[in-house]
Order: sequence, then structure tokens, then C-alpha cells
Amino acid sequence: MSTTTGSSQPRFQAFQTMAGPITREQTVEERYGIPENFLEIEVRNPQTHGFGRKMYTDYEIVCRTNIPAFKLKQSVVRRRYSDFEWFRDVLERESTRVNIPPLPGKVFTNRFADEVIEQRREGLERFLQIVAGHPLLQTGSKVLAAFIQDPSFSRDTYNY
Repeated sequence: MSTTTGSSQPRFQAFQTMAGPITREQTVEERYGIPENFLEIEVRNPQTHGFGRKMYTDYEIVCRTNIPAFKLKQSVVRRRYSDFEWFRDVLERESTRVNIPPLPGKVFTNRFADEVIEQRREGLERFLQIVAGHPLLQTGSKVLAAFIQDPSFSRDTYNY
């Protein structure tokens, strides 16, 4: 909890005592340092490929983290919606203790319209932020880090 006193310096409420809060100045590291654990997941740059019935859109997944469950501090990979469907299915089978959020729904009309692609991108980003940020999935999933970080990821590598 951050509070402000007469000065413009932010104060950090260390803990509460019976006499009231004890405050101290925040250190420079607390204000501006790299967080102890951070995870940034961004889904961006959708690209549509192919023609006719063979058309599909894939999305760039950018990951920046210092969480040990992820092998790389920074990564960029591309995945298509069908990869996300497979990934979600595997997560559900891997972990009975975690409620895996839904993916954005299947779209059957105008699925290559810019608005539809953008809505799906936002939904896929929310999905990945939730599952990648879950501590039980970070430590218990065999596919989480690979799906998010491995450019040569293949479903065939995993026998599910």
C-alpha cells in the first residue's frame, strides 16, 4: 500500500501495528527496479496466409519474462488458432486442478475481416496471459513453455 505524506515522496506502508502503520521511504530499487518475477505476453501481428479453403491466420506471440519455468527471457513465435485449440485441450488434460479459460469462439462468417481477427487476437492474448501466469501450469505443464517460446514447436512432439 502506497501512501503520501506532506512531502511528494511516496511512502511504503511496511506493516500495521497496534499504534498504527509504520512507514518508510521506498528505495530506488523498489520504485524503479525490475520486478522480482515478471511475465509479459503479447499476441500481435496477425497474418493471413493461403487462398480459398486453405486460408488461415496466424499470430505472433511475444514473451518477456524472468520466471525460471520459461527457458528464454525473450521469445517470438507464430501460432494459428488450431494450435491454440490443441494447446488448450492438452492443458485441460494435464491439469485437473486448474480451470482452463475458454478460447475466443470459432467464427464461421467473415473470419478474415479485420475486426474479427482483432477480436480473436485480443481473446488469444487474454487466454495466454491467464494460463502462462498460473503457477501450477508454469511448474506442471509439459507444453506451456514450449508452446509460448519454441519456434520449432510441433504438436507431434507431444503424445496427447
